Amino acid sequence: MGEPLSDDDARILALESDAVRGHALKLLVLEPGAALDLEAVRAGVLSRLGGFPRARQRVVGHASPQWEDTALDIAAHVRQFPAADPGELRAVVGRLMSEPLDRARPLWTIDLVGPLADGREALAVRLHHAMADGITAVRFLDAVVFEPHDDPAHEVGIRDPDSRPSRWREWERMPRTLARELGHPGSRSPFDRPITARRALAFADVPLREAHAVGAARTDHATINDVLLAVVGGAVRRVLVARGHLPHLNAQVPVSLHEAGEDAASAGNRDSFVDVDLCLHEADDARRLDLLSAQTRERKRDNDARSLADLFHALAAAGPFGAAVRGFADGPRAFALSVSNVPGPRVAVAVSGRRVTHVYTSSEPAPRHALRVAAISNDRWLGVGFCVDPTAVPGVEAFADAAHDAWEALRADAGRGL
Repeated sequence: MGEPLSDDDARILALESDAVRGHALKLLVLEPGAALDLEAVRAGVLSRLGGFPRARQRVVGHASPQWEDTALDIAAHVRQFPAADPGELRAVVGRLMSEPLDRARPLWTIDLVGPLADGREALAVRLHHAMADGITAVRFLDAVVFEPHDDPAHEVGIRDPDSRPSRWREWERMPRTLARELGHPGSRSPFDRPITARRALAFADVPLREAHAVGAARTDHATINDVLLAVVGGAVRRVLVARGHLPHLNAQVPVSLHEAGEDAASAGNRDSFVDVDLCLHEADDARRLDLLSAQTRERKRDNDARSLADLFHALAAAGPFGAAVRGFADGPRAFALSVSNVPGPRVAVAVSGRRVTHVYTSSEPAPRHALRVAAISNDRWLGVGFCVDPTAVPGVEAFADAAHDAWEALRADAGRGL
């Protein structure tokens, strides 16, 4: 007898369609060196799978899906994907993002990409979102992909279960939470487009230590996530101004609800969200950072993400009314794009003796949300990934280039203040 999927995991699995594949991707770029030995990588992954039991289970059933133990063919999960040109890497991961995972097997793959012409290689790790949210996916990398290291798992996004407010207090402030989160819909979104299964990706790098310093230099301390939102808002503003249209847009920001002491390897999805105004009307990047930081501080103080999670779990049993509220919250006026951020490894990590120099992540766009932004950090960089359906939002490279410009503007402003 299998283990039933949680309600959240089952809901995510049910979103699969011809256009939505349901998985996220972690791209690990390795320093130049001797070519990876495919069989050695397979053996290493296989030896570490005991640290992530869900990786040996597949999903069975449709009406009541369950996790079921199954035999694992490691050759079907760890594969070689040749590529010669460094510029071809984005095309490869775009193709992988467009291909569905095999439901007859556990819902993950690792593709070795390269060697590239410059000597680097990459690992493209795909995990179905029903199997892992952002925090759990990082646990998969730590448990299965990276060589063992002594650094403890990152505690960002892990909450103390004893710190949760009382149920009465949460429901007492619900009207204020709803007004703040859903009471200020944006304009018609330029990303409100039907999508196909095609994917195009582009990436930008933000130096992590400098990003922390930029946030710390603000009068009201801004977090690394605030800096990310300012970079993304600056990028979107630059692209839309160049394309002749500057609407009022909100961003949905996923928030981890994982708790200390849980089994992170099998916890699945434990997250909620808050919606923030991207402040595209503000031309000054540093001022936009302050405005975004003020919004996120308010939402953290009142625990909006936890309150919304409780509300939507309660509404799941409310029939058409609950579905209508959820539909509005998931619509393009409530938010135009999602911007997620998860902390990756805090120390240098390696695969088969090769240091991982950069880590990127990519999550799928969704119908009526044809642009998706996701970020992940390592010991040196915050890697920002932009993913689109290119038939709906052409020119994804423009967003990555504009993100670089927005970051440089923030860094320059911080430099003038020193």
